[in-house]
Amino acid sequence: MTQPVTQDLIVPAGGPEWLTAKRRESLDLFNTLEVPTEGVEAWKYTRVDVDFGELRPHPKRERVADISALPESVQKRLTSTDVGAYLVLDGPDVVYATELPAELREKGVIFTDLKTAVEQHADKVQQYLYSVVPAEVPDDTTIAAPGTTPSKSPDPSEGKFSALAAALWTNGAFVYVPRGVEVELPLGSFRVMSEAGTYTATRTLVVAEENAQVTFIDEQDSEELPGTYAIGAVELVVKSGARLRYVSIQNWGKGVTHIQRQRGDVHRDATLNSLVVTMGGTLSRTEMQSYLRGQGSDSEMLALYFANEDQHFDHYTLQHHAAPHAHSDLLYKGVNADQSVGVFSGMIKVDLGAQKTDAYQKHRTLMLSSEAQNFSVPQLEINANDVRCSHGSTTGPVNQEALFFLRSRGIHKELAEKMLVTAFLEDVLSRVPLQSVVKYIEGIIAEKVGAA
Repeated sequence: MTQPVTQDLIVPAGGPEWLTAKRRESLDLFNTLEVPTEGVEAWKYTRVDVDFGELRPHPKRERVADISALPESVQKRLTSTDVGAYLVLDGPDVVYATELPAELREKGVIFTDLKTAVEQHADKVQQYLYSVVPAEVPDDTTIAAPGTTPSKSPDPSEGKFSALAAALWTNGAFVYVPRGVEVELPLGSFRVMSEAGTYTATRTLVVAEENAQVTFIDEQDSEELPGTYAIGAVELVVKSGARLRYVSIQNWGKGVTHIQRQRGDVHRDATLNSLVVTMGGTLSRTEMQSYLRGQGSDSEMLALYFANEDQHFDHYTLQHHAAPHAHSDLLYKGVNADQSVGVFSGMIKVDLGAQKTDAYQKHRTLMLSSEAQNFSVPQLEINANDVRCSHGSTTGPVNQEALFFLRSRGIHKELAEKMLVTAFLEDVLSRVPLQSVVKYIEGIIAEKVGAA
């Protein structure tokens, strides 16, 4: 049994009685669960060592009047972003925000921090909060035919960090788009931390009602912060006929441990396009899941990562087809350099009755060092007989002939590697219709290979 977390950490979070009760229930669950070990298949290659009893909340921060008072990296992003409105959170507090355009407010669109949403839009928050990413690990057992053996339920310990996130979150972002409303410009949240040796727990809740459309960009950034933890949950509700694009860019500084579960609940004829970018932190565990509950639902799951030095990046994915005529397409591309470690574990589950499923899963890794490691575990579990599903994974080094060709044209090694890495990741980047985001990612890649 791990060191328990006390109820004292819940008190500063505040909130109405229903929320406090849920926090306490989640904390009680957390304290009964073990930390997942290598004996748990979904955590086979990743171990998180943390003394939970020593967790110290990130200190409060005050609002600033101008972006010039924000960290330099955030200032740079805000001057180059094309979002229509955004929040900046430093630890648990909103330190700067822009207002949602009046025409969207008049249509009933809500965009605010989650703490304010609990106070001002309690009915909507209570309806959807914890509905997609509950405190316990969701039971994603495949519905199998009578007489056959369905997949095992997840090990309870897989919910350890979800329970912690459900108990301790202090703030985050809340987006609500009413039926039939289209939000043209993206909305964004920029999360930073500025105190080493602390933790922050945040939550993103995005709800797109029937036939609504919205794009949300979730970015995380910090300086080097030894012994710091970023714990998060992302709940994406995509009602019938709605379209939601969600982008997460994780660029924490060295020393940060990042653990986040992201899950989409996709209804009939709805579309969820998601992109997860992992570049920062020392250890990162990101879970990206789509539950295709409605007939004709569609999920595109994209991700790219670049691990160097001693970084350890673990990605766990699930495409769960629970309804017929649904489509999902997963494309993950990663780069490992130096002594870094990359992990990908992906599952396509097709329930009994989910006929005409069309599902794809592809993971590709580029190795820039013989000392780096990458583990890839693509999986299928099919319980319907009229489906089209495929998966694949490849790992390989830089094409030495291509590198030699570039070097022979007078291009120095760092720039040549940057060009080859960018080309390798291009089929992910080309699917992202957000040019400022793509340009930012390419800048991080250049820094990673020393060609900035």
